[in-house]
Amino acid sequence: MLWLMRLSGFFSAAMVMIVLAPALQSFPPAEAIRSSHLDFYLRLPVDTAFSRSLNRFSFRKASTFRNAAQCGGGDPKFSGKFGVCDPNLVHVAITLDVEYLRGSVAAVNSILRNSLCPESVFFHFLVSDTNLEDFVRSTFPQLNFKVYYFDPEIVRNLISTSVRQALEQPLNYARNYLAGLLESCVKKVIYLDSDLIVVDDIRKLWTTSLGEWTIGAPEYCHANFSKYFTARFWSDERFSGTFAGRKPCYFNTGVMVIDLVKWRNGGYTEKIEWWMKLQKSNRIYELGSLPPFLLVFAGNVATIEHRWNQHGLGGDNVRGSCRDLHPGPTSLLHWSGSGKPWLRLDSKQPCPLDVLWSPYDLYGYSW
Repeated sequence: MLWLMRLSGFFSAAMVMIVLAPALQSFPPAEAIRSSHLDFYLRLPVDTAFSRSLNRFSFRKASTFRNAAQCGGGDPKFSGKFGVCDPNLVHVAITLDVEYLRGSVAAVNSILRNSLCPESVFFHFLVSDTNLEDFVRSTFPQLNFKVYYFDPEIVRNLISTSVRQALEQPLNYARNYLAGLLESCVKKVIYLDSDLIVVDDIRKLWTTSLGEWTIGAPEYCHANFSKYFTARFWSDERFSGTFAGRKPCYFNTGVMVIDLVKWRNGGYTEKIEWWMKLQKSNRIYELGSLPPFLLVFAGNVATIEHRWNQHGLGGDNVRGSCRDLHPGPTSLLHWSGSGKPWLRLDSKQPCPLDVLWSPYDLYGYSW
């Protein structure tokens, strides 16, 4: 009965989707991007007279979630500041900022609500604003988490202009530095974007075997891979030759399982930075943080089921039009693209699938 209760909210929303959404169809991928829209309701209130007058607009405290009986306890050797090293934990990394706070909170809430062992999930929050830790603790009082400060200056001079200003935000690139930011005892991590919800047990994704590879992600080999790089890139063997001996496929960097031991040993942060430096002088791609990942990893990625990244629900990078799901089962819904569910819901112009996001939204009136 426990699993039925936990999934009831999702199935209720799914019934609405069946009624409203057109027939399921596949669609071209859109890069997971950070929206440039600054919605008033997303901003975390600061301690000013003006913000205090708006205290009724706040995030509700999440419900308490407990491990099921079969989960067992953590390793007693790991407690206090060493708790993050407990080998029984599932590690999840997500960025936090005021613009995407509402999405991040919904993502965390969805993971907790659909996990059999939510107390065994440890969240690593990457921030460039140091004032968000208290907010997380007040919204998720029982959450196992740590906040890591990512200095924007690390990448500011490496970021090139892009097709959208949103793609130039430094926190987009924090995932490149996870291996150095997280404790050395953390050997693997799931990286998730902030514009998604997980509707399955996250441990299923965690236990995916990466085999010989450093990262795992759903791949989309039907996509037009050449469009992610400029004509200059493809015409110059010095650049395009990097894919020699590989069969590169597009993958979305908003959902990845990363072997941090192999990443550290392989020096992959420096390899990504090398391509970013080359881009500054040679203009080999137009998008943001995705192409350097493709250059380093495409063709050398552990395959993960497509159900773990039903991406592109935010539409394309310009219009943010409505999209449908890929055919097949769904464990994670991802609003990559320019349209975000909370913005469309607030504007009273939601897409059919946005209703699946709303049950995990903790933003609203506090009275």
